[in-house]
Amino acid sequence: MALARQVLCVSAFLWLPLARAEPIRYSVAEEAESGSVVGELAEDAGLTPAQLSARRARLVSEDGRQHFRLERASGRLVVAGRLDREELCAQSATCMLPFELLLSNPLQFFRVEVTLEDINDHSPVFPEDQVTFDILEKSDPGSHFPLEAAQDLDIGSNTVQEYSISPENYYFRVSYGSRITGKKYLELVLEKPMDREEQAEMSFSLIAVDGGSPPRRGTTEVKIVILDVNDNAPIFTQDEYIGQVSENMPEGSVVLTVQATDPDAGINGDISYQLSQAVGKSDSAFVIDNKTGEIKITKPLDYEAAHMHELSVRARDGGGLSAICKVLVEVVDVNDNAPELVVSSFSSPLPENTVPGTVVALFTVRDRDSGANGKITCDQLFFSLRPAYKNYYELVTVSALDREETPQYVLRVTAADAGSPPLTSTHTFTVDISDVNDNAPVFNQTSYTMYVRENNVGTVFVGAVSAADADVGLNAKVSYSLAPEQGPERARCSCISVNSENGHVFVLRPLDYEHLRQSEVTVSASDAGSPPLRANVTVRLVVLDENDNAPLVLYPAQESSPASSELVPVSAEAGYLISKVVAVDADSGQNAWLSYHLLRATDPGLFSVGLQSGEVRLRRPVTERDSVKQKLLVLVRDNGQPPLSATAALSALLLKDFSDVRLPHASPPTEDQDASLTTYLILALVFVSLLFLISTAVLLARKVCRRKELKAGHVLYAADTLQSGLADAAAAGTLPAPTCYEISLTTGSGNSEFRFLKPILSIGRKGEGNKRIIQPSLLKKLGHYWGILWF
Repeated sequence: MALARQVLCVSAFLWLPLARAEPIRYSVAEEAESGSVVGELAEDAGLTPAQLSARRARLVSEDGRQHFRLERASGRLVVAGRLDREELCAQSATCMLPFELLLSNPLQFFRVEVTLEDINDHSPVFPEDQVTFDILEKSDPGSHFPLEAAQDLDIGSNTVQEYSISPENYYFRVSYGSRITGKKYLELVLEKPMDREEQAEMSFSLIAVDGGSPPRRGTTEVKIVILDVNDNAPIFTQDEYIGQVSENMPEGSVVLTVQATDPDAGINGDISYQLSQAVGKSDSAFVIDNKTGEIKITKPLDYEAAHMHELSVRARDGGGLSAICKVLVEVVDVNDNAPELVVSSFSSPLPENTVPGTVVALFTVRDRDSGANGKITCDQLFFSLRPAYKNYYELVTVSALDREETPQYVLRVTAADAGSPPLTSTHTFTVDISDVNDNAPVFNQTSYTMYVRENNVGTVFVGAVSAADADVGLNAKVSYSLAPEQGPERARCSCISVNSENGHVFVLRPLDYEHLRQSEVTVSASDAGSPPLRANVTVRLVVLDENDNAPLVLYPAQESSPASSELVPVSAEAGYLISKVVAVDADSGQNAWLSYHLLRATDPGLFSVGLQSGEVRLRRPVTERDSVKQKLLVLVRDNGQPPLSATAALSALLLKDFSDVRLPHASPPTEDQDASLTTYLILALVFVSLLFLISTAVLLARKVCRRKELKAGHVLYAADTLQSGLADAAAAGTLPAPTCYEISLTTGSGNSEFRFLKPILSIGRKGEGNKRIIQPSLLKKLGHYWGILWF
């Protein structure tokens, strides 16, 4: 029998040119009744029903099973028996049943491919009828709790499309979709916090609906147990594990090991593993160690039965929290010979300015097995494969290269044969990218500000600029220089220099803050490429002030001649402004903050100087014991370290009356003149005082003896009798009203002058005894005297 089959196969290959190049393709829905017409096979093959009978037409399949039969009388292809797509093709995206129409006399065959279309004949099924979650009552809203998705043996739109919760739950919502890898996920998402004391348990139904017409449903019960403690759920080291196992591996072989961690301590950190097999599997081919997480096979796997197994592993800690991960087990078929990839030429390194389309490598693929050599894939976006001739392929660039972004590409080229299952061979090309000078230097700052103190020593280091170049070798070697300024109005400062090797900036000579406060230069960084690339940056040099200027007194003028004297009336109250010292400092900042201090005075307790304003005022009223001539020396000091200072000399004259006082501007009085003037003033004061006492006695005598004659008299009243005699005095005399006279003597003036003030009625109130009052009749008698009386 085996010999006959070999002869038949050899005969088929010998008559291979007689075979039809393109297969005849049909499609039929699964579960079609026996005898259902698939297609007009004789007509599509270009034959007549008579030829089918004459040439003994028959159907031959690879696996020997006959899913279809040929009606020779009509030439139709019909269904031979019940077709179940899930039984024949499992979860494959397409289900194709291939076979050949074999004819004799002469020998000829046609390849026929019938695609089995899926119908919605399966409902979604959850792996478990009930799922229990132990959830902490302090779980944050938005927490995710993974569920095992419902599985539907149908494919395409007939598989699960959506999930819902019934009845509506205010604490949870269901989230589902596909990840980036294409794997579907199903999760419960906590909407708001739960309170175990308010509700310790809750349950609801999770419904899965497929996309068939009519749709089918699957349901599982979800039970939520709310816990008080256990803060952390187990976490798998990977969301998805992928393992490979050969179909001839013995029972008990370890496929892979899953691992989950839980940061909790004690029983809440103890993790156990549980394996869940896919729906539709009566007995599991896998088992998991609940302590170590090792997944083993319980029986040999059959590649033809299933290429891949999808498992779900749940890790549960001692507190009831759990996590789920997916495990994909790929079954690798046994094959004798893998493809061989032979490299004919390979170019590396490549300049980074290589144009797209440049050939990097030329190689050929050979496979000692029969059939096609398969297809070639490349896992890099910057390179692609294109056929050259026969089994030769070229690895070419498809886009521009950038060494600074990717200095090396590791290209893995995989060749797969057409075996069942396919075997692969991988070759790695390591392509180095060589540098070209396509990057200019880049400074680490957009601008630099450096500081130097004035009066610096020659050639002082003030800072450094730094630039980096993304290139390598000479293309990345950076040198620094001062760039010429644009325009004649921006001449480069000759006091700044930069080191070409390390970018250190120096000031070459001492600087004066009062003449140069800041300066800007442009520093250029150039690489050693060909042609060189450069970049510029602005360096601003700021000169810091030193306290190298003493204060300068502007007023009073400090010449070699003696200073002018300030005239101060002896009646001046405390706080009376005598003069003000004005000074400036050429420095800046706190080096120019000036303070004023009374350094020396004839009577230090009589005067005060404003610390910030420099105003010289009386500290207390003047007394008779104070010297008429006062000399003051004011110290002006800045706030520098150490402080610098200057002095200002002032003179003040304390005068009791200013009548006919003339002080020459050209030459101030000498010490002898001061003594003579004092004597004259004392004598005049004694004389006036005697005259006042005599006048007062006469007035009192007349008041007692001749009270009725007061209206006709001209009397000079003292301060204590002013109010009682005010009306009588106002009615007599030659003026319309009694008048007050006051002398005002300006500072520096040698002439005294009278100034008429307001009438006596406006100044004779209480508290104004300082005013000197004189009647016109008395003024005629004392016209040659001072004309003013001081109390």
